[in-house]
Amino acid sequence: MAESRSTSSSGDRNEINGGGEFSFGRSRSIGRNGLAKIQTQKQSTTSDEVCHDDSSAPVKAQTLDELHSLQKKKSAPTTPIRSSGSPHLFTISEEDRQKQQLQSISASLASLTRETGPKLVKGDPEKKSESNHKVTHHHHFNYAAPTIAVSDSSLKFTHVLYNLSPAELYEQAIKYEKGSFITSTGALATLSGAKTGRAPRDKRVVKDETTEDELWWGKGSPNIEMDEQTFLVNRERAVDYLNSLDKVFVNDQFLNWDPENRIKVRIVSARAYHSLFMHNMCIRPTPEEVEDFGTPDFTIYNAGQFPCNRYTHYMTSSTSIDLNLARREMVILGTQYAGEMKKGLFGVMHYLMPRRQILSLHSGCNMGKDGDVALFFGLSGTGKTTLSTDHNRFLIGDDEHCWSENGVSNIEGGCYAKCIDLSREKEPDIWNAIKFGTVLENVVFDEHTREVDYSDKSVTENTRAAYPIEYIPNAKLPCVGPHPKNVILLACDAFGVLPPVSKLSLAQTMYHFISGYTALVAGTEEGVKEPRATFSACFGAAFIMLHPTKYATMLAEKMQDHGATGWLVNTGWSGGSYGAGSRIKLAYTRKIIDAIHSGALLKANYTKTEVFGLEIPTEIEGVPSDILDPINTWSDKKAYKDTLLHLGGLFKNNFEVFLNYKVGKDSNLTDEILDAGPLF
Repeated sequence: MAESRSTSSSGDRNEINGGGEFSFGRSRSIGRNGLAKIQTQKQSTTSDEVCHDDSSAPVKAQTLDELHSLQKKKSAPTTPIRSSGSPHLFTISEEDRQKQQLQSISASLASLTRETGPKLVKGDPEKKSESNHKVTHHHHFNYAAPTIAVSDSSLKFTHVLYNLSPAELYEQAIKYEKGSFITSTGALATLSGAKTGRAPRDKRVVKDETTEDELWWGKGSPNIEMDEQTFLVNRERAVDYLNSLDKVFVNDQFLNWDPENRIKVRIVSARAYHSLFMHNMCIRPTPEEVEDFGTPDFTIYNAGQFPCNRYTHYMTSSTSIDLNLARREMVILGTQYAGEMKKGLFGVMHYLMPRRQILSLHSGCNMGKDGDVALFFGLSGTGKTTLSTDHNRFLIGDDEHCWSENGVSNIEGGCYAKCIDLSREKEPDIWNAIKFGTVLENVVFDEHTREVDYSDKSVTENTRAAYPIEYIPNAKLPCVGPHPKNVILLACDAFGVLPPVSKLSLAQTMYHFISGYTALVAGTEEGVKEPRATFSACFGAAFIMLHPTKYATMLAEKMQDHGATGWLVNTGWSGGSYGAGSRIKLAYTRKIIDAIHSGALLKANYTKTEVFGLEIPTEIEGVPSDILDPINTWSDKKAYKDTLLHLGGLFKNNFEVFLNYKVGKDSNLTDEILDAGPLF
């Protein structure tokens, strides 16, 4: 201690930095134990005996609430990607714009038995500043005289959370929705409740004077009818439920990247999960587009947490997904599965786009560096996602597209990928896209690390990830491209009799497009495994609205007008059916797809197969020639022919449901399509 006193009194300088701003120097006073006192009073910077105070001016807030309000500044909604456009001219005040926006939303939420929509106010009801908000309600429609003049819901305010950003929706989900968590990669894990997939048997379409003639009804059709009155009953139930809540989420967004043919959609929902899902899956508007949005072309009322009334006509369960094309509305009751919104809107596009002579397609789409576009059709398990995602090509979209006079365009603004057994090695792009902003549905994760186990099926096998398309590194933005050069129909033939690749005529393309074939491996029963044929018209029967031959005719016309070639690619078995043969190697299939893209297959020599009459190339670079004709790979030739005839019979039986619809004058085109199928 004596040494300490000696040191401190010796006057030796002890500085932390050369700037002198924070320094210990000679002290005029001695503290306890002989240590120099630290000087905290600000003094002249020329003095070397001062400890300077770097504290800034006090914050401009008197309370913690005021401090928190300073933390966030006003901004436009988070809206990515705007291709082009003229600067927006502001012609109305911000207050009037906000008032018009709320009036539009109030009109959307209006009950059909009351003259006005609900009283709306923007913002989270948890915030205490609602007294500063402007309140509005709007007499949007001239309804019949109301049977009930006043109700509880008309006396309350409904808070509108409008076009929230992903960060804001994260906060809402985690705070208010049980089962919402942030995973280790930053994605939002959530649960869809009792329904973990679509409910096609509970989806109904209003049959009226127009849709009775336009839509595909009857055997084989996905369209289950309901009348307008029943729709209005369910709409009223959904709207009353949403208006009874303290807050609703409203998304105003677009469908179709083609600016000339885009559709304005409004989604009203009760969950942040649903709002974030649609934020990712629809096209996100710019701030200028939000201000000019106006009245939507189509509205979804998602009251999925509330069941339908089982005593209502047509109801067969507590779930009902109802589509009214005349009113341009969709009502969801009794299911919280977000995929119902995505596929419901896809069905709407399957109705609206063909009326504009635009073909809507359930397909993947990519584009080469030279501008050559390819469409990929295929059911689950055929490799559509794997083959359309090519690091040497730009991804236009993974699931839903339009083909118009302008070329192809993606309908959506995001991707909805399956997650079961997902790995970084197999699907690196999807793996890397699961980050902040992505919705993970029904996955299982470690309770401590929050790492997702993609192999765990405890909740469901239908685990999914919904993310914006810009999360894919080679996505083409905006998601549009020129007219396709190749139309690739994928089939996983577990019977092992279809060739790895066939060049199709226009009639054959129509036949196989309408058939929508693949084969799945059935479950094991007493040690016996056998393939099971699956047919889905237009490779998406659950979503089409018109008769399949209408879409097929449009496809053939566009292919003919723009010189596109049709191909049938088998990604299934060779050398025998499942259990005897082996699956065609993915490397070979990629070589085939590369040869299609490059145009090399157009120059190949071809031979024709029996029964299906398919043209198959005799040689492809990088692919063994002996597998190109499937009969060469079967040791038992009789078994091959028997299996080929069996599959041909399945095709014929499936196609019978389409024979009552005639295509073209004098049904000549119908006969052409039939002749393009198996003949024996």
